[in-house]
Amino acid sequence: MRRLILLILGLLFQATSFAVEPTVVAKQADAWRASHEREILQEFSDLLAIPNLASDAPNIRRNATAIRTLLEKRGLTTQLLTFEEAPPIVVGDLTASNATRTIAFYAHYDGQPVDAAKWKSDPWKPVMRDSADRAIDWQNAKSIGPEWRLYARSAGDDKAPIIGMVAALDALRASGVKTSVNLRFVFEGEEEAGSPHLARYLEKYPNELRPDAWILCDGPVHQSRRMELFFGARGTVDLELTVYGPVKGLHDGHYGNWVPNPIVRLTHLIDSMREENGHILIKGFYDDVKPASEAERAALAKIPDVKDELQREFQLGTTEGDGKHLNELLLLPALNVRGIEAGHVGDKASNTIQPEARASIDFRLVPNETPESIKTLVERHIEAHGYTIVRDAPDAALRLRHPKIVRVNWGAGYPPARTSLDLPLSREVAGIMTAAGHDPVLLPTVGGSIPMYLFQQPNETPVIGLPIANHDDNQHASDENLRLQNLWDGIEVYAALFANLMEK
Repeated sequence: MRRLILLILGLLFQATSFAVEPTVVAKQADAWRASHEREILQEFSDLLAIPNLASDAPNIRRNATAIRTLLEKRGLTTQLLTFEEAPPIVVGDLTASNATRTIAFYAHYDGQPVDAAKWKSDPWKPVMRDSADRAIDWQNAKSIGPEWRLYARSAGDDKAPIIGMVAALDALRASGVKTSVNLRFVFEGEEEAGSPHLARYLEKYPNELRPDAWILCDGPVHQSRRMELFFGARGTVDLELTVYGPVKGLHDGHYGNWVPNPIVRLTHLIDSMREENGHILIKGFYDDVKPASEAERAALAKIPDVKDELQREFQLGTTEGDGKHLNELLLLPALNVRGIEAGHVGDKASNTIQPEARASIDFRLVPNETPESIKTLVERHIEAHGYTIVRDAPDAALRLRHPKIVRVNWGAGYPPARTSLDLPLSREVAGIMTAAGHDPVLLPTVGGSIPMYLFQQPNETPVIGLPIANHDDNQHASDENLRLQNLWDGIEVYAALFANLMEK
């Protein structure tokens, strides 16, 4: 069986011919990078120093202008796409002679909010640290260590790919290497805010935002430190539940065991939806799940097993999933309890039956589930447990009429997406990376959710994910950082791809 799996993967991702041998391009890019590290890091630091919360319109505009300048410095034709008050999308084009195929590389330049008090240093003043966590004056250091890390908001998520791409263009130009396809660079400014305007941007600008294929450069590499390609992303929809008890707090000594306790009811309701091992108990929840393809099963078998390393890193004595590997579980839907709010604990605890208890839940969806199909199943399950569903806080008449009331409020959500590992683009990109010396881990899907489906519309456009950030970059958290070797590897891979993606 193992030999069959390896044969399948070999046939899927074997390289045929290249415009320029990828290993040569990668070595040339690496040599160019080694002699231009300070220039690369200076541009990176300058970009990281610009605050980038999507709601901060002046600074978002500064980011977009700075990125446009970086692209124009490399001779690209640029545009700032706008839509009402949304952050602009930066587009840069590098055309190839007689090319008809356009491949778009996507990244985003906005970042998560920061709590500066929780950072070691100012999140908008990039600081280099060595492996011993000592601040380094990299500008005057004799050499720059590949294990050093640059700390700043968006160092890993997601300004590193932007710098990696423009550096790769510099390396190709220095080597005299031309591209065979049209390259388009698309940088969004509100991904961390949920991309609320992306669908309308895609609709308004079809000529600019409907290429022949997309490569999404967002997220971290595999936990084994190997580079990865991901071919799908789970969809998502979130749910806010509020279970009601008495209209006011009551002494639990006087009324306990007679007045229904909303905390107990809520925890039992959640328990009815999900087992401890992660299995979802809602009737019909798995009916629409698309089975893994032969190519996807073959890819799963080759993913490095990092279970023991992750358990040590996270200090876990066990995992969910009844022993299944993490990436096998990512092909299944998930129910995650994000938080529960009711009463108090510790010094603030009181002997009170609370008026209400709230829970925040997110569902991760896989093909062929949709937010709409999941909402129906969940509400049917809740009603089967004797609850009356409301959308607003109940009044006295409603409370007296129904024994069990729950307020259900859904977020918008979006569906999952998956690109086949069998597609020519999938084989092409994996083959180039392997030939360049960066054999990628192939993930049929990532566990997180990105609106990948929007890029596929309307004609099932191929979409592949190629992240470069280190897996431990503290994405979305304090002390976000980028390991320099990840940036150096990214430059090599981008250069190899830019040089070897071919006409159809």
